[in-house]
Amino acid sequence: MTLIVFDVDGTLIDSQHLIVAAQGLAFAEHGLAAPSRTESLSVVGLSLPQAFRRLVGDHGPVEGLSESYRRAFNLLRLDPNYEEPLFPGMEALLQRLHARDDIQLGIATGKARRGVDRLIETHGWQDWFATTQSADDAPSKPDPTMLRQAMAEAGATPETTVMIGDTTYDMEMAVSAGAVAIGVGWGYHPAGALFGSGAATVVESASALGELFPGAGPVFP
Repeated sequence: MTLIVFDVDGTLIDSQHLIVAAQGLAFAEHGLAAPSRTESLSVVGLSLPQAFRRLVGDHGPVEGLSESYRRAFNLLRLDPNYEEPLFPGMEALLQRLHARDDIQLGIATGKARRGVDRLIETHGWQDWFATTQSADDAPSKPDPTMLRQAMAEAGATPETTVMIGDTTYDMEMAVSAGAVAIGVGWGYHPAGALFGSGAATVVESASALGELFPGAGPVFP
C-alpha cells in the first residue's frame, strides 16, 4: 500500500492572498515594513516562528509577529475577498485516490492543528486521511520528523511513501525521511528549486499528478 502525503498551502489550496495580507497586517502592528510578496511566499510551508525568523532574523520580534499573524489570519479568513480555493482538479484527485484500497492519504503541513481540522471539516474530508501532521505535532519542515510520524501512524515505510508539495522544504523533508519527493508547479517555489532540493519530478496539473498513480500501482520517475 502506498502512502501519499500532501502539503496544504500551495499544493491543495491557494492561500497566497490571505497569507500575504495577514503578514502585512502583522508587520504593520509591529511598526515594520512588510516583506515583498516574493519574500512572503518564500516562507510558506514553514511553521510561523521559523517563517518569521527567516524574515526578520533571530533578534526580531518573532513571537510577537507570529501571534499578530494568527489574529490577522483568523480575521481575514472571514472576509470573502480572501478565499482559499482548492487548486483546479485537486478535489477530484483526492476523491479518486481516497476511493482506492491500495492507497492511504496523509497531510503534512506548516499549518496549526486548528487550521488542519478546519480544512478537513470545510471540505468534508473526515476519515479521508490515515494521518494528519501539523506544526503543533513536530518541528518545522524541512525537519523529517513530521513525515516520519506520518509513516509510523499509517504503518508505511519510506519506500512506499510519497510526499507531494510545492516548496523546497517539502522536497528536503521527503529526501531526509527516505520518501519519494514530488513537486507541483502551481505553488510558491519554482520548479528549478524543487528539482534542486530532491524532487523526482515536478508536475504541472492535477491530472498529470494522478497519472503517476495508475490502478496497477504508483509509477515513480
